[in-house]
Amino acid sequence: MIKTISNDYLTVNINTLGAEVTRVLSNEGVDYIWNGDEKYWKRHAPILFPIVGRLINDEYTYKGKTYHMGQHGFARDMEFNVVDEKTSSITFELKANSETKELYPFDFRLEVNYELVDHKLKTNLHVFNEGQEEMLFSIGAHPAFNVPLNGAGNYNDYKVELANKKSYDEIFFKAPYADFDSIKSINLTEPVYLSHEMFYDDAKVLKINDSEITSMLSSDKTEHGVSMTAYNTEYGGIWSSKDAPFVCLEPWWGITDSINSDGKLENKVGINRIDKKTDFEAKFDLLFF
Repeated sequence: MIKTISNDYLTVNINTLGAEVTRVLSNEGVDYIWNGDEKYWKRHAPILFPIVGRLINDEYTYKGKTYHMGQHGFARDMEFNVVDEKTSSITFELKANSETKELYPFDFRLEVNYELVDHKLKTNLHVFNEGQEEMLFSIGAHPAFNVPLNGAGNYNDYKVELANKKSYDEIFFKAPYADFDSIKSINLTEPVYLSHEMFYDDAKVLKINDSEITSMLSSDKTEHGVSMTAYNTEYGGIWSSKDAPFVCLEPWWGITDSINSDGKLENKVGINRIDKKTDFEAKFDLLFF
């Protein structure tokens, strides 16, 4: 079911399946979110939980038991309940159930809140541990934006630049896994212009080190664009499907398995831990202009 929130500037459609934003339309008619054309990629802006990326052999072990789970976890393919709905904000909820327990042994509650404030869509991913033992998880977001926007210019006319202009550690992939032995420093004091070829090997991933980061997608061919500010995030990804007319700006609190992973969830790189009856918040804002 599609739910809608709106204000004087933006209208946002969100699917209860996956609590996924499927469209952001400005009152000027600018359509920002990728349309989900299956020729390239059928999704729009999925929520990644309880893992980010791929597991080695799509499986992991925990307390001696082996569990199977596909890329980016199961939340993006599950129906969420709406627990609060107003004109410009909405909250979705997914709870552990018999289906999730087959894939993931923890008693969790995941709340996804969207709120429109002027030209900004604020997203809060709130993870609750409702069990009696420590809970292990990763979480992230995967929003895709149309490139070009409203047909203005070509793909290569668009650039991504960081407000935090400095050098970052870039994590290289032996797709679909991360090779942490090949981390290199990349200077991002200047904008990065998009090309389809830059994504042929997989995503471009930066180590953010639990800090705030703002990235902006824009072009000299249009006055419109998107900026994302993610808070206390560990990793940032930039990705597109092969030759597709979109780009994803992805905040992650977790990452795909290392090529050297031993398959144990407690040893997984980028895993978060919260004690019983505690919670974890992951936040990011999208500013549409």
